[in-house]
Amino acid sequence: MTRMGDGTLTEMSETELKEDFEAGTQDAAERGEVWPLAQDELKHLFDIFAAPGKFASVELGNEVILSFDGGTIKTRRLGVATGRIQAIQFFERALGADTMELAHIDYSYKQIKPIAGDEQPVLEQALLVSTVPLFYGAMPNLGIYSQPDGPVPNPAELLPQGKIKEARAAHEEAVEHAVKDMVYVAGKMYESGADGINFDTTGAAGDPDFLATLRATKILKEKYPDMCIELGMAGEFILGMHGEMTYDGVRLAGLYPHEQVKLAQDSGVTIFGPVVNTNTSQSCAWNLARTLTFLKPCVENATIPIHVNVGMGVGSVPVVDNPPTDVVSKASKALVEILRLDGL
Repeated sequence: MTRMGDGTLTEMSETELKEDFEAGTQDAAERGEVWPLAQDELKHLFDIFAAPGKFASVELGNEVILSFDGGTIKTRRLGVATGRIQAIQFFERALGADTMELAHIDYSYKQIKPIAGDEQPVLEQALLVSTVPLFYGAMPNLGIYSQPDGPVPNPAELLPQGKIKEARAAHEEAVEHAVKDMVYVAGKMYESGADGINFDTTGAAGDPDFLATLRATKILKEKYPDMCIELGMAGEFILGMHGEMTYDGVRLAGLYPHEQVKLAQDSGVTIFGPVVNTNTSQSCAWNLARTLTFLKPCVENATIPIHVNVGMGVGSVPVVDNPPTDVVSKASKALVEILRLDGL
């Protein structure tokens, strides 16, 4: 028994399972121009999925760090009306989180900037009652800088009109605004005692989103050399919403995880969280083989810790609000044992 990418239970024969592993790794190898998984790695995957237990785990001593993005707002998805500080204590003391993150329900740096002064005392109180490293996090989210809610013209409205030059100019202006907001908020929270800053779902608005985060990271690391910055991605490759943006001479559009991590390192990122998106029409076996293939060269190229995103809709986990533990645990075990990860 296994699952599809939408969470549906399905039954597969040994042959079907092996075929999906092979198809998944070949799909990623062709798209990312990387090597497919080796036969011993495919066999390891098969052994994990063929095991009869509902829950899978690594051997004692091979555990990795578990970090959480948006942690203090996730309990609300379950309808549990806990305060944010209580949510941090719950994750730390009941769920065994190794790190936690204070987050606001308006999970974007632009939205947090006007209330940064209100967030600082909450962070300080949370630090007093918790032990694990506590991050402050939000999304770069360049989409909200567009009109009518934001200050710049909307590229999505300009492009259908053939106004490519104007759309690109709007993206470039949004980058400038976003960099200032991220640097301002992150600096305030770090000075209030945050153990780290998380730039979550980076690249959701394409190459301008990624560029803004890299630039903000570089500025922050120059001002605060010891600041821990975790950068979690939004997708497996960078969408070319602008198409011509570069960082250190590298064109951002179309970069896959093994190329993204190099720029993240150069900008000063401390922990990198790559993403591979889940295809809901394929099995989780297909998705996991594909995820491993994309991420293997990313881990090999990295000189900083890698915490792969393994949650709803990424890392071969089904696209459902509360992912089933059978697939999540098997995916986690495979990612740790085959990739030799630093964290999840």
